[in-house]
Amino acid sequence: MNYQHVQSPTAGIMIRPHRFTSNIETAADNAFQSVHTDLLPDVISAQALNEFDKAVENLTNEGVNIHVFEDYGDRETPDSVFPNNWFSTHHGGRVALYPMYAPSRRRERRHDVIEMLKSVYRVQEVVDYSGLEYDNLFLEGTGAMVFDHLERVAYVGRSNRADPIILERFCTTFGYEPMAFDTTDHNGRPIYHTNVIMSIATEYAIICLDVVANSARRQEIEDRLTASGRMVINLSREQVNEYAGNALELTGTKYRVLALSERAAKALTKDQIKVIEKSAKLLPLHIPTIELAGGSVRCMIAGIHLTSR
Repeated sequence: MNYQHVQSPTAGIMIRPHRFTSNIETAADNAFQSVHTDLLPDVISAQALNEFDKAVENLTNEGVNIHVFEDYGDRETPDSVFPNNWFSTHHGGRVALYPMYAPSRRRERRHDVIEMLKSVYRVQEVVDYSGLEYDNLFLEGTGAMVFDHLERVAYVGRSNRADPIILERFCTTFGYEPMAFDTTDHNGRPIYHTNVIMSIATEYAIICLDVVANSARRQEIEDRLTASGRMVINLSREQVNEYAGNALELTGTKYRVLALSERAAKALTKDQIKVIEKSAKLLPLHIPTIELAGGSVRCMIAGIHLTSR
């Protein structure tokens, strides 16, 4: 791996959804999901497929290497388009597999993705935490954790998707410092995934500090991000609701790009965009149907932080 790209990978994995729908199992604690629609399931699925293909095309046109896998046709995996939750990759040749909260999401794990990583990239070790599901312990990958790969910090909003026991175990094994904090949405409930409120890029960090419940912890997080040399872009709660925090910086052929949805990009202010564009090109993707499922662009891309063979 080129260590200039440690935070902003040049490649990612995406799963092409064939049976897309909003997952009933996860709707109870994912306030971002929208299950109401007048469209037939087949129409929704077709729209999601078209949005996905166009997103891959736009990313590829910028020089980002996207490995596309077709969704399994014989499994009920409504959230398969969001693979970043069940595995993550790390420089040094390590891959982690995670325990998932919803039973339907456990069916997303697939052997062929891991085998591709082993054949194309240098994978030294696969650490599998998925068996902890049987103990009702969950840690949903880069949904639950937002990594500062340069400073080796894992930022984690506490929720039922981020168990502290597994978090500590993961951080010890993979060499990250855990920085956990409580969050509250507009109804006073924990926000289910950290990556809807936070994204760390190479030279800037996007975060909604207002949702961090404890004021002292809020200041610690801001100070830690600032000390890393990054410009902190503070989102409002309203911008979080538009998925402005669910973005991922990637490295293309000519420059870095910040992949996010059109909805998220429209929610950013001119001043926020100026800060981002000093370091990366905004790459808005049209995914309104996919966003009905409670995730956005960052959730769709599992970044590859491994060295090519």
